[in-house]
Amino acid sequence: MNNILIFGMTENPGGVESFLMSYIRKINRGNFKFDFLCNSHDKIAYEDELISYGCEIYHITARSKDYKKYKREMQQFFKENASQYDTIWVNVCSLANIDYLKYAKKYGIKRRIIHSHNSMNMDSKLRGLLHAYNKRHIDKYATDFWACSKEAGEWFYSKQIMQGANYKEIKNAIDISQYKYDEDIRIAYRKKYGVEDKFVIGNVGRLQFQKNQLFLLDIFASVLKKKPEAILWMIGQGEDEDKIREKIQKLNLGTAVKMLGVRNDVPNLLQAMDVFVLPSLFEGVPLTVIEAAASGTKYVISDKIDSHLKKNDLELKISLDETPEFWAKQILKFAEDYTKVNQKELLIESKFDIATESNRLEKIYQEILKGENKYAKQ
Repeated sequence: MNNILIFGMTENPGGVESFLMSYIRKINRGNFKFDFLCNSHDKIAYEDELISYGCEIYHITARSKDYKKYKREMQQFFKENASQYDTIWVNVCSLANIDYLKYAKKYGIKRRIIHSHNSMNMDSKLRGLLHAYNKRHIDKYATDFWACSKEAGEWFYSKQIMQGANYKEIKNAIDISQYKYDEDIRIAYRKKYGVEDKFVIGNVGRLQFQKNQLFLLDIFASVLKKKPEAILWMIGQGEDEDKIREKIQKLNLGTAVKMLGVRNDVPNLLQAMDVFVLPSLFEGVPLTVIEAAASGTKYVISDKIDSHLKKNDLELKISLDETPEFWAKQILKFAEDYTKVNQKELLIESKFDIATESNRLEKIYQEILKGENKYAKQ
């Protein structure tokens, strides 16, 4: 049995959390014991499901809440528990805080994986400076270096590390069967939400500046001028929610924008959409775009995003330098006269099928337990 301690789960069922759950649900759990260390005393996303799999969930105080208590609880946790783990797997969007790796090394966890899930600083200037500093020293504490994409790898690691044997790109794979297009689901959901005769634009993601939803509202306002029956579904939660609601009022979008919050039926909502729009300022690999493609939904993304899907007719990329009016015109033109079809082959060919990628991850993990890292300063 391989005992792995994972950091990266929060209360919000976002991209990192969904990524972890996709693999944990599919991987051979008879060979692995996954436990979770969380920097919050609140219940994390999927906690009940994880406990049903036999996972232990450990909570410590967040560094931002009470630094002294955080350090005390962190040290106590590793002192008491580190000996039972072969590996720590740290999933983060920034290297601003690598204390988990430092304590894991101090208390003897042999394999220490750092996993990059983003490609640019999404926090304060100070955290950006901390990230840059830790990037130069990450090989002192990690033994293995993972990323969701090349761009995410470049944000976290030096060229030397990325050229080494212990650098791996792990796809944000999904369970394709959950997103298989079903006409009956589309009809039922559109009826449920009273949008049978509407043009439904969807957005799924954390409500924050990176996802650029304030710009999305400007785009949607332009869409409404051309297509008054349009509806925008915004699915997710986050720190920009109040700003978004204020802008909805400012633009007089009224009931045309539906704030649906965190949902556990995203696959069905995607099937009910006519087009998915994600004008992000930057991304690693956006899991929601992979999910939209799997559901057969056309998606429009900014030129700052690489979906990492093979060339396909579902994708339209538009520059963020273009006006909201231009975006609206292109979205409406792109989405017209389209019949949804299943995209299983596209996802498999692009290596986003969890059935195959979970097997690959298991093999990679077995390899790193046997191998030596030429970069890690043990």
